Amino acid sequence: MMRIVPVLMLSFLVASCISNRRINYLQNLSGNDPIGLDEFIPYADVDYEYVLQPFDIIDIDFASANEELLKAFEYQGANSARTGRGGMGAMGGAMDIFYFSGYPIDKDGFIRVPILGLIQVAGLTEEEARQKVQGEINAYFKENVDVRLRIGGIRFTALGEFRSVGTKMILKNRATIFDALAMSGESEILAKKNELFLIRQYDGGTKIHQVDLNDRRLLASPFYFIQPNDILYLQPMKVRQVGSGENLSASLQLGVSVLTALLFLYGITSGIF
Repeated sequence: MMRIVPVLMLSFLVASCISNRRINYLQNLSGNDPIGLDEFIPYADVDYEYVLQPFDIIDIDFASANEELLKAFEYQGANSARTGRGGMGAMGGAMDIFYFSGYPIDKDGFIRVPILGLIQVAGLTEEEARQKVQGEINAYFKENVDVRLRIGGIRFTALGEFRSVGTKMILKNRATIFDALAMSGESEILAKKNELFLIRQYDGGTKIHQVDLNDRRLLASPFYFIQPNDILYLQPMKVRQVGSGENLSASLQLGVSVLTALLFLYGITSGIF
């Protein structure tokens, strides 16, 4: 029995330790062409451009020399809400600031703009939607009115082994997957960083992509930049089924507890106690 205890203890420690290769971001993994420090990494050439979808919220700004004319395009209180959001760079799901000042796309793909009425924008890119709203205004008013249209922030959802899960929003036109990870809290050590599921919406459907955060080639991947409505899901490692194993101290504490229990059991069965 006493010979078995050290073997069990060693096996437990080996099983509970997690290799740095499963934890560290952006490694040069074996089998890949290494990417050196200071080496230029071009972004992936992505053919897909995000199209507006029902239940998105878009932000529309109008510019004209006639300020009284601009008031006709905004709902009461929208301008003050837009002014109040200035200076905020990013936020979580506690409050959606564009909910009060933006233009929501309904289930049929339309936005409602004062004076202009219903305009269908779902299925269009930001630029295509901007041109459509611009055309509606040009046909209605003689005054020169410029239009700026963009997504009301990048909303994404973090699930699984994050310190902060839920729906988040980044107030930027472009955000990387590491921006999303930072906002959601550094991923737990027990997360499968080589198997992050990225659930992305496309025009008419959804795809599940698998992203390896350990791989330096991610910087040249089409999934390096997140898109509106992305869902990030981190799975737990199997080691969670055995014990915490998050650090050496926790593993040793658990190992000592197991060893004490085994010694106590041996003492009882051998008649020592």
